[in-house]
Amino acid sequence: MSKLDLLLQEATTVESDAYQDARRQMAVCNACRYCEGYCAVFPAMAARREFEKADLTHLANLCHNCKGCFHACQYAPPHAFGINIPATFATVRQESYAEFAWPTGMGKLFDRNGTLLAAATTIFVTLALVLTVALRDPAVLFSAQTGTGAFFRIIPLWLINLLAGGSFGFAVIAMAMGAIRYWRGTGGMGGSFQPQPAVDAAVDVLTLRNLGGGGHGCNDFDDSFAQHRRWLHQAMFFGFMLCFAATSTGAVYHHVFGWHSPHAFLSLPVQFGTWGGVLLCIGTAGLLWVKTVTDPAPVARKLMGGEYALLGLLFLIGSTGLLLLAIRHTSAMGIMLALHFGLVLALFVVLPYSKMVHGIYRGIALLRNAREKRPA
Repeated sequence: MSKLDLLLQEATTVESDAYQDARRQMAVCNACRYCEGYCAVFPAMAARREFEKADLTHLANLCHNCKGCFHACQYAPPHAFGINIPATFATVRQESYAEFAWPTGMGKLFDRNGTLLAAATTIFVTLALVLTVALRDPAVLFSAQTGTGAFFRIIPLWLINLLAGGSFGFAVIAMAMGAIRYWRGTGGMGGSFQPQPAVDAAVDVLTLRNLGGGGHGCNDFDDSFAQHRRWLHQAMFFGFMLCFAATSTGAVYHHVFGWHSPHAFLSLPVQFGTWGGVLLCIGTAGLLWVKTVTDPAPVARKLMGGEYALLGLLFLIGSTGLLLLAIRHTSAMGIMLALHFGLVLALFVVLPYSKMVHGIYRGIALLRNAREKRPA
């Protein structure tokens, strides 16, 4: 057994109060079973008789926090049993992010996630502005730049590659290591690869099917059902992916075809970025509104600061990207480019230590769930 496996085994034997309470609540739910048709978690729970820490971690990351179980539960507060699966699983999820974070010890950053995101945003926006002013003549920085390579006259390409490439590369490695740790820490999935469960899980990820709760939507505001959060989350997800596609196609244009930015409005990078920015702003602004007006009873309040900060950072990235497109031929372009670049750097640095990792862990949980529903 490797040193990493030994460390994971030791870590997964230590249980917090949240895990102990989750086990207690699962025992009650498994005996009651009134809500097993509400979401993917309850059939997965009903397939178990005992709940090890790995099982609880899996169930918590499978949960999409639709809150339907809370409003339907006869044992929810103020009942003495105090069953509150959405709040308890949200806390367990956050603890799993911290437990499997890489490098070891960096999981402590999840304890003050709102502060981390705010500090990173401030630091990297300031860094981008200072470096831009220091490296460029004010005559260039504060004058309109047009034509091929206009952006690189403001921020040199080597600096973009160094800072953005380095921070994003680290984020990818850190999240990949976290995913491996999560996979091992929750028991992995033995046996040969099965294509159909992988397809089922991919469909669940792309359609956010489980944000539909039992089929009618989420209970974000009260005990009534709504699809707001599902559609807003879809907008944010696909907006983010379109922005990533804009960066990727821009890199191909530059390094493969020798077509340097800024590109024409109807080019692929600009179209991907424009629609991605619009969807990202709609999704994040909408989700911020939902979190503001949501019923506070099934919410883990101590986690809200980090969630607000991440949504705010994503909104600022989308909005400054759109503003940069609108003013890219004016003298205001230089400062806006530096501001946008600093915000993107902040996101890259905090990616492995923010709620963004939930996409990876939930994807693995959905794959495991799909395999359990289709036994070999």
